[in-house]
Amino acid sequence: MTHVALGTPTRSRPTVGSAPRGSSRPTRAARRQGRVLMGAGLALLPWLGYLAATLPPAEAAAWVTLDALEAAALITAGSRLLHGDHRHRVPAAAAALLLVADACVDLATAAPGAKLATAVVMAVVAEIPLAALCAMLAARPPRGAHPAASPPPLPPTASSVSVGG
Repeated sequence: MTHVALGTPTRSRPTVGSAPRGSSRPTRAARRQGRVLMGAGLALLPWLGYLAATLPPAEAAAWVTLDALEAAALITAGSRLLHGDHRHRVPAAAAALLLVADACVDLATAAPGAKLATAVVMAVVAEIPLAALCAMLAARPPRGAHPAASPPPLPPTASSVSVGG
């Protein structure tokens, strides 16, 4: 005997205007963290213009690209946190990595004196703490999630066939 399951949906798609899958109402802490990330990302935007206008073209291209990627990752992660979307982890992880890289390159390339002091202050006050926040947000499981639990089995699809005797 052959059995074919017809009309069984494999996945439900969100309707227009509905919250993304994995969304929930954000906590007060998540909203605050989202605002911090959004603010940091938005603060980088005028900085990009300053870098582009003041650095030699080859240097400007590298620094503007790095800082633009940081801004995009911070704004994306912050926006997702503000909306209770659990998909903030990947952009938060990317932001953490980019911020640490930025701090390391700043420190390695700064000339001794005032430029090095500025690089140290920026790393200690802004880049490393922000990277730590992003890394914590990327690593923390969502509320109510059980990391050791296995995912539920997928429902049968329209192409599922069971053969019995």
